[in-house]
Amino acid sequence: MTVAVETGLWQVDPAASAVTLRHKTFWGLVTVKGTFAAVAGQGEVRPDGSATGTVTLGAASLDTKHAKRDAHLRSAHFFDADNHPEITFTVQGAELRDGDTAQVTGQLTVRGISRPQTVTARLVEAGAGGLTLEAEFTVDREQFGLGWNQLGMIRGLTTVTTALRFTHTPS
Repeated sequence: MTVAVETGLWQVDPAASAVTLRHKTFWGLVTVKGTFAAVAGQGEVRPDGSATGTVTLGAASLDTKHAKRDAHLRSAHFFDADNHPEITFTVQGAELRDGDTAQVTGQLTVRGISRPQTVTARLVEAGAGGLTLEAEFTVDREQFGLGWNQLGMIRGLTTVTTALRFTHTPS
């Protein structure tokens, strides 16, 4: 199934979107899960089918359902939310593949450090004026200066899962 996506401007619907993460800690015995409450973004699909845009997360909006841990994650040991309030993914290109998937390339910026990131997104819903993209990818937190690791408790990659609902913005 090949889906044609309408050209023009698209806006993230924060109420219908979710960005979550999970990471093993305590030497792999416990999985910490969290959700970013502040999700925003916009993009443009050009007439040639190419796409660009930005997705922004409020670093301080991460909620793991544990207040003390959340405060630590917002601190300079991790996200340093006071000095770097936003986590951004800047889409530099998106190429439709195999009908309902897109190869999305861009730059992920965390704590002011930008690294290239490629994500395979799946178009799970497209209809009158809206579409939903889902993706799951891993991030090496140490590449972004999130190296705090007391007693070697935190190992491996962080898994990020997204479900982003976009609405078409009339020109």
